[in-house]
Amino acid sequence: MSLIFDATNATQGSRRDWNLKGDRVWQGKNSEFSLFDFHQLVEATNSFSEENKLGQGGFGAVYKGKLPEGLEIAVKRLSSHSGQGFMEFKNEVQLIAKLQHTNLVRLLGCCPQEEENILVYEYLPNRSLDFFIFDENKRSLMDWSKHVAIIEGVAHGLLYLHKHSRLLVIHRDLKPSNILLDYEMNPKISDFGLAKILSSNDNEGNTTRRVVGTCGYMSPEYASKGIFSTKSDVFSFGVVILEILSGKQNSSYEHCGGFINLLGYAWQLWEEGKWADLVDAPLLPGSHSAKVMRCINIALLCVQENATDRPTMGDIVSMLSNETMILAEPKQPAYINVRVGNEEASTALEPCNNKDMPMSAKVPR
Repeated sequence: MSLIFDATNATQGSRRDWNLKGDRVWQGKNSEFSLFDFHQLVEATNSFSEENKLGQGGFGAVYKGKLPEGLEIAVKRLSSHSGQGFMEFKNEVQLIAKLQHTNLVRLLGCCPQEEENILVYEYLPNRSLDFFIFDENKRSLMDWSKHVAIIEGVAHGLLYLHKHSRLLVIHRDLKPSNILLDYEMNPKISDFGLAKILSSNDNEGNTTRRVVGTCGYMSPEYASKGIFSTKSDVFSFGVVILEILSGKQNSSYEHCGGFINLLGYAWQLWEEGKWADLVDAPLLPGSHSAKVMRCINIALLCVQENATDRPTMGDIVSMLSNETMILAEPKQPAYINVRVGNEEASTALEPCNNKDMPMSAKVPR
């Protein structure tokens, strides 16, 4: 596939060599994608002012902006000294410009001008999912139906990436901070800088020497051996479901009873038949208890140790939509004896053996 850009093989030198206007990414582009002038974005963001800053990541800073016609935008500006960021920039432009789905963030255009490399997205006012589910006050603003809608929306977005888009895409860094929320709290998967594109008949058993992702969300086969597949995203999705339901981070093991991470805590409660204790009380009215239990069951299936035991995203969407569908009983999940480091930023790690697992050191229960 000639359109593929492998971010892991790029070098800083390619930054000067890349002529974006002549790149294959523009072949067949839709009319909604624009090349922005740098000075236009300076004006839109009030010179990238601190008060317009929405966040900071490994790529660089993200700013709120407003175009002269009144359209609000989110401007993601590459840090000038980030070679890693430029690789991610080109990967993201070439990838997301070709993806269109209601549960994926929409890329409006970019600015590859001189030393500036900037992505321009639709502005989503409710920021990212982590701002809501890990904050007690904001979490109370979302009822059970909204939690379910977010889980189902993310599932549909991943299914599109894995099966229904023109490209087979593995996100590799799915987590609440990479799930943005629009005006109606609809979820949109974002940040495709670490994504991998595969051919439709080559979606299992791929290996990389450069493991990228975020501790707490990486599948065990990927974290320890660099093996990634669509089931890697399924594992991350399972962690996200448990975090949405519990309001706890997988890395915040001190809030998980006697267990050292959320996966172990969830498994213990499931085994003891106390699964309801995992969920915030306001989310558990009697009429929804069966659906809550079903979501926990699905999440535990997603975080199985062996990738072959995990369902596909197609299976998951069916499980979520068909409440009469009989679910398999989950096995013990991965990492229940592993302490997960509390890391905000995405990481790049060399594959290692189990005793040096990049998730963290193994800690006995």
